[in-house]
Amino acid sequence: QVQLVESGGGLVQPGGSLRLSCSASGSIFRIYTMGWYRQAPGKRRDVVALITSAETTDYADSVKGRFTISRDNAKNTLYLEMNRLKPEDTAVYYCNAEIAPTGLGPFDYWGQGTQVTVSS
Repeated sequence: QVQLVESGGGLVQPGGSLRLSCSASGSIFRIYTMGWYRQAPGKRRDVVALITSAETTDYADSVKGRFTISRDNAKNTLYLEMNRLKPEDTAVYYCNAEIAPTGLGPFDYWGQGTQVTVSS
């Protein structure tokens, strides 16, 4: 059974920084593309940043130059470094990963979400 667990959310003032982490655990054979998504109240869940197994990255226009996605394949962990945060970045942030459990898949997995609030 595969699980994704996020951490690192919280309350930060505008202009501040936060670092989110997402650890994958369980019976994992291989992890393909990983990504961060966010959902603000009353809005749909949108992609924030993606990173392939070859570490090619892609970002939503709204976060380019402020956020950095990275991964540590040895630790099965995904990161999102968020700088110069704005109130409009406030949302629940979700980790997503395409994972092949031993002998199966790949399948799409989601974390439980972590709240990020940017407010003075």
